[in-house]
Amino acid sequence: MLHLVFASGTLSLVVQDSIQILQAQAYKVTKPRRQVLEVLEGAKKPVSPYDIQSTLRKQGKYLNHVTIYRILDLFCCLNLAHKLPSSGGFMKCSLGKEEGCHRFMICRQCGAIEEFADEGLCQEEREFAQNLGFHTEYHLSESSGLCANCYRK
Repeated sequence: MLHLVFASGTLSLVVQDSIQILQAQAYKVTKPRRQVLEVLEGAKKPVSPYDIQSTLRKQGKYLNHVTIYRILDLFCCLNLAHKLPSSGGFMKCSLGKEEGCHRFMICRQCGAIEEFADEGLCQEEREFAQNLGFHTEYHLSESSGLCANCYRK
């Protein structure tokens, strides 16, 4: 992965893109927000606010878990992160500005997670909901099963 070097250290392009989104929405890029972004970027699986707090503590940093919850709530509103329904953990959005409702496929054996978006599927779900008289404001879904590697084993 490409990295950019700043006075404060090295930030991945994904974190830098997230910072640009925050700034474009007129949010300050505070030290706590940057720290949470960096933990999410490095996470291999969904993490809880307490996991984030623990990771930061191991780095000699401290953030109150309430602050972390607030930051995660903002990140979810800006589509920078997602809360996965099955685990309750948070993940960094890997799709950036890609159109469509974000979906996750989660391997129940190895824990691999694939995120994708499909505008057509999103539209079909909106139409289905409208036919039931429901007005959808937000879509998020996940599928559980076996990834290609685990299925072959």
